[in-house]
Amino acid sequence: MRFFRKKPLKLALPAQGQLLELKDVPDEAFAQKMLGDGYAVDPTDGQIASPIDGTISYIFPTGHAFGVENDDFEILVHIGIDTVELEGKGFSAKKAAGDSVKAGEVVIVADLDVIKQAGKPIITPVIVTPKGERKNIKLDLGAGTVEVD
Repeated sequence: MRFFRKKPLKLALPAQGQLLELKDVPDEAFAQKMLGDGYAVDPTDGQIASPIDGTISYIFPTGHAFGVENDDFEILVHIGIDTVELEGKGFSAKKAAGDSVKAGEVVIVADLDVIKQAGKPIITPVIVTPKGERKNIKLDLGAGTVEVD
């Protein structure tokens, strides 16, 4: 009997922009990984996409965050910091809970200028909760890739 190690899975970034470690997010809960491990993107584009193929598990009524899951992951994408306070202003959902999505498919369009004008950081944390035995998240900031094994 032969055992094969699972190949690391690559996650798509939810937006164009600079990949960051969670410790660089200007919010204690994310930076200290209180909500889980992951990464963040400082977006240059408001087209916020799913990092994985899966199903939208929820979209917050304010449109500032969404969850997506598949057999391997449960993922939270939180657009900006303290953006729930905008009460939906600047966010437009393109998908709904229960919709199937492919990695890179737009879920929410965020008006980054509206967020910035409200004085909110646009850094977008992505919290990755691996299911099963996949536990290690590896960021390669130089290559702009995220792997989980």
